[in-house]
Amino acid sequence: MELRLNNLKSPGAEPQANAEKKVEKVLVLGAGPAGMSAALYAARAELNPLVLIGTELGGQASLTFTIENYPGFPDGVGGAELGELFKKQAERFGARFEYEMATEVDFSRRPFVVKTYGKEILAETVIVTTGASPNHLNIPGENLLVGRGVSYCATCDGWFFKEKKLAVVGGGDSALEEALFLTRYASSVTIIHRRDELRAGAILQRRAKENPKINFIWNAVVEEILGENGVQGLKLREVITGAETTFAADGVFIFVGHTPNTQIFKGQLDMDEKGYIKTDLTMTTNIPGVYAAGEVMDSHYRQVVTSAGMGAAAAIQAGRFLEEHSLEPAAVEK
Repeated sequence: MELRLNNLKSPGAEPQANAEKKVEKVLVLGAGPAGMSAALYAARAELNPLVLIGTELGGQASLTFTIENYPGFPDGVGGAELGELFKKQAERFGARFEYEMATEVDFSRRPFVVKTYGKEILAETVIVTTGASPNHLNIPGENLLVGRGVSYCATCDGWFFKEKKLAVVGGGDSALEEALFLTRYASSVTIIHRRDELRAGAILQRRAKENPKINFIWNAVVEEILGENGVQGLKLREVITGAETTFAADGVFIFVGHTPNTQIFKGQLDMDEKGYIKTDLTMTTNIPGVYAAGEVMDSHYRQVVTSAGMGAAAAIQAGRFLEEHSLEPAAVEK
């Protein structure tokens, strides 16, 4: 019997240079409602999706104390709890989750290349669901006092303001939801809005106006956050008259919209003037095989249920794309 020593490998030998790299069928960037829904649908299609969770399991929704308008939960559901349920359901069908964040992408060729802080991932399709981050007022005192009375998350920080006088800046759903939550702790909550009417839904408006702890300051903007070691008050400017006043407060919670997390995709994916990714009705971007869903491309609805629906649509479309354009092993870079 001939012994072929040239075929033997030591246990610690490195893989051959031309060994095939693993290519993910579906790579989902982000784990908010859109990303979780995309993972579920891709997993049920037996595409074994990989999800990079990013900074927050459940996305912005996980920071909401109670979500009352997601179907199937008549008594409401906690945002963090819903995120865990999404994950558990997707994992049941084979979705995989990693606590990684995309830092760089190359969509110029397939398989697409996505880099994280720790590795490089190849993927036949990518679903972008990186969401959006809260806007800042960009006024004096704001950055100085973050964590010392300035906050962007009532669920995270409300407990620290028991029996304190608080201000909430904004007039949309998030502002009113958070203001109502803060009444659990604060002695009073004053909503400051630049207009004379709110943008929030009717039920939230009614609840806020009926809550004895909530007050309103209309047609005003915050010019400066006052305090050295902690928030002591706000300098306000009346929009119509220009008059300036000072409002005493122990803390301020800011909810004035969001900016999409699309920086790493600039120059590759088409975006509108605000940085939201452009897609067609099938969630397809300008790059075939790359999809976007949720608040990274939706500046209008911004609801858990709509984001979840968009994520499902993106996954369905990715599956159809793979049926026609799946890469052969030879097409993968060696």
